[in-house]
Amino acid sequence: MHELSVVNSLIELCEQNAKANDAQKVIKVEVKIGKLSGIEPHFLQLTFDTFKEKTICENAKLLVNIQEVIIECLSCGFQGTLKNNEFICEKCGGNDVRVVDGEDMVLMRLEME
Repeated sequence: MHELSVVNSLIELCEQNAKANDAQKVIKVEVKIGKLSGIEPHFLQLTFDTFKEKTICENAKLLVNIQEVIIECLSCGFQGTLKNNEFICEKCGGNDVRVVDGEDMVLMRLEME
């Protein structure tokens, strides 16, 4: 379960941001998780809720936004959402595509006091 190391890093990042902004606590943590990130949102939530105790995030709520996979066709320039895990351009049918979004987890917003 690599969600534990992800949550540890997330809490550390929250602590760094809180310190840099002279905040005493984090109220809300909003993240974006790409469908290809390998992170299970349910396990991330459980892990966060379990390990946030006695940290600056102790009373924080975790909001998770799921990011669809966005691809760009390098042949025709079309950009759109990946459908059915087929890495094929829906406009020209080519398979020379690259992933533009949906592979990462990103800290989008923190609410702090």
